[in-house]
Amino acid sequence: MKTCLFGGSFDPVHAGHLHIAAAAQRECGLDEVVFLPAACSPFKLGKATLFNGAQRLRMLQLATAGLPWARISELDLQLPPPSWSWRIAEYWHQQHPEAELFWLMGTDQWEQLHRWARYDYLCELLHFIVYHRDTPPQPREGVRCSFICTGLHPATSSGIREALRQGAAMPSGWLHPEVENFIQGLSSAD
Repeated sequence: MKTCLFGGSFDPVHAGHLHIAAAAQRECGLDEVVFLPAACSPFKLGKATLFNGAQRLRMLQLATAGLPWARISELDLQLPPPSWSWRIAEYWHQQHPEAELFWLMGTDQWEQLHRWARYDYLCELLHFIVYHRDTPPQPREGVRCSFICTGLHPATSSGIREALRQGAAMPSGWLHPEVENFIQGLSSAD
């Protein structure tokens, strides 16, 4: 079983996340991609998410409902913060020792990977899938990795949050329609 862990804030999940996960699933022959919404990234301590954990989980459920290879895990939301990737990878390895584990990330995270807690341990447990938009990043000695080019998808969580703050129209195609409806429902409940 080829399992890919895809951690992130998903604040909110958008079409770019789904585009990247689908490309990884297809190009790397993954059996499943597990979306893991983070409680609190060690690199974002003190910065609250716009949507709480339950809301982010619901949006992920709505966005991935038609994707047979997509799973969602609440694991990181249940653990005490911060969100340590090594802890998630270790748990998954212990619970599913037969699985070949991958971790999906972007070039920006790949460039900072050496700063992640227990970097060497992560490299033992995981094969990294790094998505990029044009020029592939440099491989790292002793690190199992694959590079996939996903092309340009304009959606960003920060851009969506900014549009929501300003009450501006959401750019077309950035959100799954059910996610957009869910967010509008939250806004009208305020």
